[in-house]
Amino acid sequence: MNKKKLIWQLPFLILLIVGTVLIIRQQHTIPFKRSEGIIFGTTYHIAYQCDSDLSAGIKAELEKVDVSLSPFNPQSIITAVNQNQDVKLNDMFLAVFQKAMSISEDTEGAFDITVAPIVNAWGFGFKNGKRPDRHQVDSLLQMVGYKKVKLRDGKVVKDDPRIMLDCSAIAKGFGTQVAADFLRHRGVKNFMVEIGGEIVTSGVNDNRLPWRIGVTKPVDDSLSVSQEMQTVLNVTDKAMATSGNYRNFYYEGGRKFAHTIDPKTGYPVQHSILSATVLADDCATADAYATSFMVMGLERAKKVLERHPELMAYFIYSDERGQNAVWFSPSMKDKIAE
Repeated sequence: MNKKKLIWQLPFLILLIVGTVLIIRQQHTIPFKRSEGIIFGTTYHIAYQCDSDLSAGIKAELEKVDVSLSPFNPQSIITAVNQNQDVKLNDMFLAVFQKAMSISEDTEGAFDITVAPIVNAWGFGFKNGKRPDRHQVDSLLQMVGYKKVKLRDGKVVKDDPRIMLDCSAIAKGFGTQVAADFLRHRGVKNFMVEIGGEIVTSGVNDNRLPWRIGVTKPVDDSLSVSQEMQTVLNVTDKAMATSGNYRNFYYEGGRKFAHTIDPKTGYPVQHSILSATVLADDCATADAYATSFMVMGLERAKKVLERHPELMAYFIYSDERGQNAVWFSPSMKDKIAE
């Protein structure tokens, strides 16, 4: 009976082995394609393994995000909201707005999509300007605060019509996730999506190895020419976002002013964190928390991470001697490649 059973099972085993070999061979022969361009005022680079060119579809998805969330697009939904027009909010806008409000609540306002007027006043946003004085900062703070905006009957309602929404600290991450989801829905298993430094990976790279992403060493580099690595992380099947004060800053009167603005004070943060890298299951979340941690500082950020074991963070900060030091979540240890 055992011999007869084995004889019947043998063809199925052979088919299984042959099928597995064919699948593996196909995965090795399907080439990796590249898609690059400009979106959200920055560049994107996407590598994906597929037997067809998906560049047009990728670009179309990113343009949907742009027309929903880019304040630089005069036809976007967020521009209409900022101009107090009666506009229909689409699913992308609603998803980002609701996630932003949730993270704002969780971080006690460290993340705030209404901070644009003060960011602009400091010269880091839509226009450059001189350093604002205390009176100007106090005046602008009246238009800042995530609790001053809400959704009601599918519309954004503002306490003050001058309030502006700026999702730049979450939109790139959201767009990166949208592109990644598009590839997954097309059956692509191996890819890397990068938009302005925000990243989502899946599977393996074109060398059949896990995706490894470098974390740049934070040195004053406003021209973005330094690419020295602090560490390299294994980030396969994760989203990664980094926020830092070492590339967007200016000096005035011998003082350095970084681009991260504390929504509560209206001033650039003076915390010791130089760079915050966050790994999460989706890139919008990673993007928003990376910005939040830059505002909160090291100790407050650690407390948030204690509440969120699903998040992993890698902080580079300046210690009491002014030397660069590193702190990372215990769960991040297995992700550090070198």
